[in-house]
Amino acid sequence: MKAQTQLVVIKIVHTIIWLFFNAVLFYLFYAVIVNKIDKWVWIGLGLFLMEGIVLLLFKNFCPLTIIARRYSGSLKANFDIYLPNWLAKYNKIIYTSLLGVIILILGYRLLSN
Repeated sequence: MKAQTQLVVIKIVHTIIWLFFNAVLFYLFYAVIVNKIDKWVWIGLGLFLMEGIVLLLFKNFCPLTIIARRYSGSLKANFDIYLPNWLAKYNKIIYTSLLGVIILILGYRLLSN
């Protein structure tokens, strides 16, 4: 497969994973807002914990980003994913902050029940 094709495949896979984690994040937010703390909340938090461990192991880089570097010399934040550049650049800050809010609300829900 050509380098450009490889990069497109990586970008598609990376974007699908990003969309999946968005769905998980929005479910977590919904669940803590309506106080529906179920097994899916814990599974979702476990998925984010696993993602955090992977990022720690790869020095704050997604493994797909590292692989995509082989096929692109671009310095743009979104060279490896189909997102606007600003969102790719601040993705970790935005989503870590949202997850932090979710965890705070979850803590409140657990302590107030």
